[in-house]
Amino acid sequence: MDSYGERFAIAPGSADGQHFLIVEGRAYPAIADEMRRGAIAALEAAGATHETIAVPSAMEVPMALAMALEVGDHDGYVALGCVMRGQTNHYSAVAGESIRALVELAMVDALPLGIGILTVETEAQARIRANVNDQDRGGDAARAALALAAIKMKLNA
Repeated sequence: MDSYGERFAIAPGSADGQHFLIVEGRAYPAIADEMRRGAIAALEAAGATHETIAVPSAMEVPMALAMALEVGDHDGYVALGCVMRGQTNHYSAVAGESIRALVELAMVDALPLGIGILTVETEAQARIRANVNDQDRGGDAARAALALAAIKMKLNA
């Protein structure tokens, strides 16, 4: 297992009183469920509360996040999704554009955003990366958001 959790520990209770938004692409429901499970476990372990917005696929994740920024105020954000290579180059466009748009939102608005958009060749690869007992990339995305939220709070103090 190689996760951010092993390399960058988030202390229990370090996010007490913070509220995070998880935006998840649901193109692959079993993968989405597992990634969300990992993200929620990481957020709750740190003492954060959360809510979830579901969208059809990874491509809509940045759009939903942009909408959420207009109407709500969260301490951090977790973007989850999975893009699996198919028989056309659609994979490259969806993977590249969804991640690019998320990074752009994070940079422009200084968002504490953890990005967990899997880009895989096969469902087997996705299952390994999503599994909370294996690579736990949903948990990693949440831990990244928690770390960035802590940095933002420290810098704003």
